[in-house]
Amino acid sequence: MRTLRDIALEITSDWKKINNAGAVEALKHMKQMGLITQPYGADPNGYSVIGSFLAHSIGWRGDAARRVKKELREMCGHPRP
Repeated sequence: MRTLRDIALEITSDWKKINNAGAVEALKHMKQMGLITQPYGADPNGYSVIGSFLAHSIGWRGDAARRVKKELREMCGHPRP
């Protein structure tokens, strides 16, 4: 399993112009995180950060976006096509 930090770096390298403040904030937190199961701040894990990113990343499209979003959903236990 990749770290959230690694995933966030891939996202920022692919999504050149992030125009959603919620996605920017979630990515900022993801860049400071390891595994989704590790505590982050007051949260017992990173699930809420991932949920926030997925909710705010509708403007990110393409092959990398589909692949990474699927990976994040699977990390959260929500596998869908």
